[in-house]
Amino acid sequence: MTKSAPTVLDRLELMQTFVRIVDAGSLSAAARQMASTQPTISRRLAWLETMLGLKLLQRSTHAMKLTADGERCYAHAKSLLEAWDAVESDLRGAKDTPRGHLRVMAPHAFGQQLLVEPLAAFLRANPEVSVDWLLLDRQADFIAEGIDCAIRVGAVEEPGLVAVRLAEVPRILVAKPGLWGDGAPPQHPHELARLPWLSLIQFYRDMLELREIDGSGVERIAIKPRMSTDSLYAARSGLLEGLGAALVSAWLVVDELASGRLVQLAPAWEAAPLPVHLLYPHARLYPARLREFAAVMKRAMPDIPGMRPPTLSRP
Repeated sequence: MTKSAPTVLDRLELMQTFVRIVDAGSLSAAARQMASTQPTISRRLAWLETMLGLKLLQRSTHAMKLTADGERCYAHAKSLLEAWDAVESDLRGAKDTPRGHLRVMAPHAFGQQLLVEPLAAFLRANPEVSVDWLLLDRQADFIAEGIDCAIRVGAVEEPGLVAVRLAEVPRILVAKPGLWGDGAPPQHPHELARLPWLSLIQFYRDMLELREIDGSGVERIAIKPRMSTDSLYAARSGLLEGLGAALVSAWLVVDELASGRLVQLAPAWEAAPLPVHLLYPHARLYPARLREFAAVMKRAMPDIPGMRPPTLSRP
């Protein structure tokens, strides 16, 4: 007996199955997660491909890969299912019960060192939520990659995104003790130009612009870096090796400053802080898991050592 054309509810179920296959990585894993069988999952995938007239997955004995059409279908299916979850939760009054899956993108160093602890707290408090924690130093393509939200350090310029300001990153001057020679460390920017330097090329190369913390002055200082890098961790290692001074995010060197392995230079001066935002596309309704994740990060991030609350009036 031939199966009739899928109803709207059938289509939603097929989309749910397809998303679960992709997220789980295989038909057999999706079947286990959905308390079903692999033949049933395979049949649903075939129905969806027949209904759309598209090949969504390329499968071999040992691998499964999305086709270009499959990538587009996955992104649309994720958006559709999240909108349905939000509608269902709203109508049932279940706004405060986060459940389902989140895909979050964060900068590599930031997400690896600072944010796993608040992420763990979020997951412990919300046992029905799972998270893909993607550490990538680039802008998120929310639709094509199925990203629910992204943590961004720095300016936000894309239109069409909600930008929740979470905290800001102070940027301070540090060096290994004695790099400047004998005596006390430099206290004013005009003493810094003679030092060897490291540069973080995504933020500065051969010029520093420093602002007095009380707002009374601005200084620009030309530097000649001995080492330039795009890695925060490599810059910290270079600092500890005594290769030069550097302007770095305060969170990166909290432990080294506390232990005395590094020293802050010109402590009354710093560079303009970097804002930290949580970004996600505009929508009429947001699932409880996204709202709760945003709330957890907004509470936790300003209290992380080396971070501080956002100051919107700060230049």
